[in-house]
Amino acid sequence: MPDSHDPLRSLFREAASAAETRTALPPVSVIEHRGERVRRRRIAGLAVACCLVLAGSGAALASFLPGGPGPVLPASTPSPLAPPSGPTPAPSSEPTTPPSSTPTSSPTPPRRTTAPPGTPTGAAYPGASATSSRLPG
Repeated sequence: MPDSHDPLRSLFREAASAAETRTALPPVSVIEHRGERVRRRRIAGLAVACCLVLAGSGAALASFLPGGPGPVLPASTPSPLAPPSGPTPAPSSEPTTPPSSTPTSSPTPPRRTTAPPGTPTGAAYPGASATSSRLPG
């Protein structure tokens, strides 16, 4: 049976020859531009991937380093009361003696203490005495 009498085959051959005559390769400059675009996209993708890897490894290292902040407490936990704003003298177990004009002789020299910052001169605080500010001898 000869194939020349098949109408479907002849239609496919006509369509193929028509498409072949209209098909042309794009110019070389268009192909070069496509290649450049692909290359730029590839480089940009690699740069983004490198940045993500560096940021992720930095975050992982920072989470493993010691000395980080402690656990965050929930907001419903009441905070402790703040200490008073000014210095408050604590009660002293030692009896305070008024300053005398004559120095007392004692076998051990008096201990020198300094007032905490912000305490006015002459204010009473634990362990202070009237003779503590004098130097022995």
